[in-house]
Order: sequence, then C-alpha cells, then structure tokens
Amino acid sequence: MPMKEQPQKESIAEKTRVYIDSHPSIKDCISKDLINYSSLARQIMKDLEIKNEEAVMIACRRYAQRLSKKDHEKDILKIIGNSRIEVKTKICSVTAKNDWTVLHKLELVFVKLINEKAIMQVIQGTQAITIIADEKLKNDVVNTVGKENILRVRPDLVEISVKSPEKISDTSGVFSFLADNLAENNVNVAETVSCYTDTIFIVDEKDMIHAYSILSKVIESAEASIENDS
Repeated sequence: MPMKEQPQKESIAEKTRVYIDSHPSIKDCISKDLINYSSLARQIMKDLEIKNEEAVMIACRRYAQRLSKKDHEKDILKIIGNSRIEVKTKICSVTAKNDWTVLHKLELVFVKLINEKAIMQVIQGTQAITIIADEKLKNDVVNTVGKENILRVRPDLVEISVKSPEKISDTSGVFSFLADNLAENNVNVAETVSCYTDTIFIVDEKDMIHAYSILSKVIESAEASIENDS
C-alpha cells in the first residue's frame, strides 16, 4: 500500500512574505526602506506564533530586497500624474433585476440614448443590473424596464471620471490607489466602473466637491513626484 504524501509545511520565509503582502501599509514602508526590521520581526513572531527571530529577520530583509527592485508605486504615480478629471452632474442610477428580459428592454433605452447623445453605463452583477444614466433618462429607463423589475432608484448623483493615458491598461493598482484615497477621506462611492482609460466614480451630489478635491490633490501630488524624479 503506497504511503500518503505528507503535505509540505509552509516555510518561515513564505509565512513572512504572505504576512507582509496582507498588510499593504507595511509592504509600502518596506519598499521605501522606512521600516524597523527588529520591530517588524517581533510583530510577525507574535501574530504568527513563530519562535525563530533570526529566520523572520532574514526573510523580511530578503523580501525587502525584492520589493525595492520594483517600485511599483512610481508606475502608478506616472499614470495618475498624467490624468485629468471630468465631472458630470445630474446623474442617476437605476438598479433592476438581473433578467434577460430586462437586458432586452434596455435596447429601447439605448436607441433613445444615441438620439439624445446622453451618457449611460450598464453594470451587470450576479443579482442585479445597474444602469447609470443622465437624470433626464430616469423615467424612460424605469418605464421601459418595467417598475416591477426595479429594485432601487438613486437620483442626485455625480459622475467623476479620471481620464488616464492608455498605459493604465497595463499598470495594476491605479484604481485601488484612487479608491483608497476616497475611502480614507470618508467619501462613499455609490457605484464605480472602469472603461478603457476612464476610471469612473459615482458619488452623491453632497460629496462632489470633497471627492473632486481629494482626487485633484492626488493628481497634483503625483505630478510633483514625477517632476522631482526627472
């Protein structure tokens, strides 16, 4: 009878790497060489119940060398520093049941959309379909889709679009960077969608100025960073 293969234990180096990856603030400080490795090693030992401090220290320093070679934040800042913001007011969102009949009915709305040169995005999830459109199309969307299929209607929204260079499609982390800045400053994003070079945030009208100010400062800071590196 063949013996069962014993599962390999995760090494201290691998546990340390996973720990650092799951704490973005620590990872960011390591990549910028702003970390006290003794303190970090003791924290990891405590959280992961590891006894070998020397092994954890070595693992931290080796991973730091890897992170320092690929300062990914610079790539993100280059994209953001060359981005611009556009704002559209009087936006609404209509959330309907995720049903093929709803999608079929939306064809009629698209015809009106093209004729009036109005904006509209459709986001399909597992449970629902959300239509983001000019507020003047709200009644048309609701009536066409059918009130019996509507789950929620949100008026008085604003669309803030961050328009970036084409290279954004090959640069991971840009969306997360922008979204994190909004979240950290208590801006509630009602809906969000990414379309080619546009990263779109839908916020309440009352949050428009605050959200615009945050994103503007992020872009200005990124521009300054690019100039300092050149």
